Amino acid sequence: MAGMTTKNHGKIVAIVEARMTSTRLPGKVLLPAAGRPLLGHLVERLRSVPSIEEIVIATTVNAADEPLAEFARQHGVTCFRGSEHDVMNRVLGAGDAAHADIVVNITGDCPLIDPLLTEQTIRMFLSNRCDYATNGHVHTFPGGYAVQVYRLETLRRSASMTDDPLEHEHVTLHMRRHPDTFPHVYLVAPPDQHWPEIDLSLDEEADYLLLKRIVEHFGDADPCFGCREAVALLKANPDWLAINRHVKRKGDA
Repeated sequence: MAGMTTKNHGKIVAIVEARMTSTRLPGKVLLPAAGRPLLGHLVERLRSVPSIEEIVIATTVNAADEPLAEFARQHGVTCFRGSEHDVMNRVLGAGDAAHADIVVNITGDCPLIDPLLTEQTIRMFLSNRCDYATNGHVHTFPGGYAVQVYRLETLRRSASMTDDPLEHEHVTLHMRRHPDTFPHVYLVAPPDQHWPEIDLSLDEEADYLLLKRIVEHFGDADPCFGCREAVALLKANPDWLAINRHVKRKGDA
């Protein structure tokens, strides 16, 4: 991958969907681990992705999300505020505000996002004739590492084709439902990262307790540890998996 340039492909922007009003764990993205909020860990991980030129926190106009706007100011990242329920249009607005050509779409409930997997997904998108690239649609990695890459204009075309509220709530659902219209490519996990049965995303308090333990295990010595290192740690400490094993996931909407 060394030496490859992405400049001819346009501006690549990471857009992180985040809000404070999660029903299961309010304020979850700003919960602390190893001395900083989980969203801070996510931002630092994205900063170490070579192809990403700007990071945007895409939150809502609700007063409850003012702490996220303040977080963005304090951490030197862009903040865009839009609709709570029409997340597709919120991401479009965030992309327009950042003059994005290519969007790297991350959700705030993935604080352990892997910089290497993120870069690999971007490179895969750039190297193929496709409209949509992801490592999350085919479940081979643990939950919590999903990256989606597409052109902003592709999302705009998708938005113009659907009025379905569910497809406007889940940004890429329309694209994912129509691979014939929007050709897909998928990154699948190598054997040492293949563990789709576990989930390292942030939905409930039990998830937070597990993520906090993992983050604080690596600490300052390896703050951007990847999926490979997390999998190895959990295989060495299988009892940790009991912490969030009972959490019911909402599914891949």
